[in-house]
Amino acid sequence: MLSTISISSRQRTELIDITSEVQKAVNNSQILDGICVIYTPHTTAGITINENADPDVRRDIIAGLLHLNFEKVDFSHMEGNSPAHVKSSLIGCSETIIVENGKLLLGTWQGIYFCEFDGPRQRKVLVKILKG
Repeated sequence: MLSTISISSRQRTELIDITSEVQKAVNNSQILDGICVIYTPHTTAGITINENADPDVRRDIIAGLLHLNFEKVDFSHMEGNSPAHVKSSLIGCSETIIVENGKLLLGTWQGIYFCEFDGPRQRKVLVKILKG
């Protein structure tokens, strides 16, 4: 089953928690055991799994990527968003999570994040649940 999550990012760079929306897609699939693939078809965005208990972690990830200072590099791409393309490649555009008994097998402190690197924009995330 394929589900689409619509996202409206509000900032140039932000991490948006989509864990509950992904779990909702798993619930709607009625698949109890299998694999959940989360994918974004955007070249200036990403998907990651990280801590969701402390919002400082999101800010620290963004600060760490900014510290790499891609904005100072003399890129050739004329649109001016090459730093977003590089960050997307570093983070990646998908994650795969085991589904057991209808639940995503995330760690106690883990959440799923859509990573915006070229916002604000309208975005989408595709969620595919495969029966195991």
